[in-house]
Amino acid sequence: MKKSLYSYMHQLSESRTPFALATVVETQGSVSAKIGAKALIDAQGTLLSGWIGGGCAESQCRESAVKAIADAQGFVIDIDLDDEMLGAGMPCGGSMRVFIEPVLPAPSLWILGHGRIAESLCHQAKELGFRVTINDVMADRQYFPAADELITDDLDYSLLQPHRDDYVVIATQHKGDHESLAQVLNTEVGYIGLIASRKRARLVLEHFQSRDLPAQQLRRIRTPCGLNLGAKTPEEIAQSILCEITLLRRQGSGELMFEPADFVQNQNPS
Repeated sequence: MKKSLYSYMHQLSESRTPFALATVVETQGSVSAKIGAKALIDAQGTLLSGWIGGGCAESQCRESAVKAIADAQGFVIDIDLDDEMLGAGMPCGGSMRVFIEPVLPAPSLWILGHGRIAESLCHQAKELGFRVTINDVMADRQYFPAADELITDDLDYSLLQPHRDDYVVIATQHKGDHESLAQVLNTEVGYIGLIASRKRARLVLEHFQSRDLPAQQLRRIRTPCGLNLGAKTPEEIAQSILCEITLLRRQGSGELMFEPADFVQNQNPS
């Protein structure tokens, strides 16, 4: 039995698979698709479900969906169905506008640890829209009410299986640093942050060097992690780490946006 478009959307969302929803929002003249027609398109441009008109109209939507997913930004496209040379290549006396909306999985943050920094990380990350998983045998739900998942029976960290685009922060307070790092280094996750003093960070890296871990692998470990905000409290330390994650995720520069000298000079004298 063929899946409905909405059941397909649910399946893709549950599996954290990015896709785009193409919706016809306006038509003029003779067009086959009607307002409200929808289609699901994956990151490779494959039409998964639905229908928004055949031929090159579909082709343009598929190309636009790939761009929308890559840029994480929706937009409206105009498809000319009236000009065989300049338009969609199938003159039928009409045109249509289609809204291409990317539907992306929430960024996922794995937190290993159960102290105040871990608690603050969980709370602040949820405010930023992350899906948060806590993996620690000592974690208690009352201290992590915002967590999407709480794993407390993973002594060997075998359940620590982040995706490539996830983020992992190790806040185990020296208990489990080596074991959890060894596990996470076996994955393809892009961000590995270890909360540690510079002395502790050096000891951890020396430990893995003694085990002949390639330098390329060691460079994946960000320790001490976070931006230098002069953080002192657990809340500030958590904020500095999430600032670094946001910087990387949004490809920011980290520079101050406020330039008081230029602002003042450009003002007209009163």
